[in-house]
Amino acid sequence: MRRITALFLALLMTCSLAACGQKDPGTDAPAQDGDSEQAEPADTSAQPEEPQPEPYTISSPTIDRGTVDGVTYVPWDGIVEHLFFHPIVAYPELAFDGDAQSDGIDDWMVTVDEYDKILQSVYDHDYVLVDINDVWSESTDANGQPVMVRNTLYIPEGKKPLIISYDDVNYYDYMIEDGFTYKLIIGDDGLIWSYGLDPQGNEVISQDLDAITILDKFVREHPDFSPFGAKGSLSLTGYQGILGYRTNTDTKEWNDELEANRQKEREAVKPIIAELKRTGWTFGSHTWGHINLSSSSLERVQADTKRWMDEVGSLVGPTTILYYPHGARPDGDDVQQTGPIFKYLQEQGFRVFASVGISSYSKIKTDICAVICDRLHPDGTTLRGSDKVIGWYSQFYDARDIINLDVRPDRGVKWTPKSAS
Repeated sequence: MRRITALFLALLMTCSLAACGQKDPGTDAPAQDGDSEQAEPADTSAQPEEPQPEPYTISSPTIDRGTVDGVTYVPWDGIVEHLFFHPIVAYPELAFDGDAQSDGIDDWMVTVDEYDKILQSVYDHDYVLVDINDVWSESTDANGQPVMVRNTLYIPEGKKPLIISYDDVNYYDYMIEDGFTYKLIIGDDGLIWSYGLDPQGNEVISQDLDAITILDKFVREHPDFSPFGAKGSLSLTGYQGILGYRTNTDTKEWNDELEANRQKEREAVKPIIAELKRTGWTFGSHTWGHINLSSSSLERVQADTKRWMDEVGSLVGPTTILYYPHGARPDGDDVQQTGPIFKYLQEQGFRVFASVGISSYSKIKTDICAVICDRLHPDGTTLRGSDKVIGWYSQFYDARDIINLDVRPDRGVKWTPKSAS
């Protein structure tokens, strides 16, 4: 198996820059008078080469390409489906060990095995990945007022567009004990890998245990699943850092040593962010503190948003996407009203506001330049759901073929087995 170095690219870059910035007095010193021999070049054969990134092309599905390389692109003005996941369970024996987190993980997560089967099934059902940022865009109406518009997507004939988003891609502390990978790193091949410990405490660097690396690998093996180069949208909080790096401040205790470590973590995560962006991943806000937008005061939302911009947005860059924590809509109901919290968030640059529902619902608001939408959630609650619930997902997969009851807690299911249906 290819050897992978767990040393982060930030360190590699630092070492490389240091090497480039220093002169070797044995080779670069000025020649002395009477020295007629040319200095031998430095031997660089033992110096490790930095990984060269694989070429990656990202294009827009809003362009009418006609027919290219035998593939005909046709307009799509129908529903753009949207699935979202939480971090996936790498080690079920740690996740479902009966501790205080076990039932919550069972409710809201899927295992690696289940995630693999879902990806294969949506691919087999002729879905192709699109970037959520390409589905809607900001324009102006006849009066010159800003409005959101739904874009026509040009999709390979016979295919259907799909957005995938991932909430809480932060690798929270509790995950260290509960069967998840710990962080994303860059290997010596230049690709994104996951880092973590197995149940025996051994370090594991893999592309088969984390939702992000698994999708990367799936697209490499099935490039037609992502004809435009899109991957998914990563929905980030900030209160325990991002992508496994502790880039956050603390509300109770802080000192120079903690701040110095935070700055090191910020530098270490930057190459990860850059590589994710380069290979089709985008970012959205999940608020800094995973706060409930339906019950929080405007003052709390303002403070939280500023903190997200300072600690997360400063790293991942601007985003127009806000994913509601708990699926809770600002001011209680963004469908029927546009309250002060929604207006404030829109003023901060957010334009697409995503909740959770039973369908990939979307609506362009007419009183403000914004879109509200819902996402479907493959997880334990829906995989165990009634026949009606699994029917909501039938265009993607049959939950009865996906759920792995051999590794999950014995909590029963509500659907009718295939043999009895």
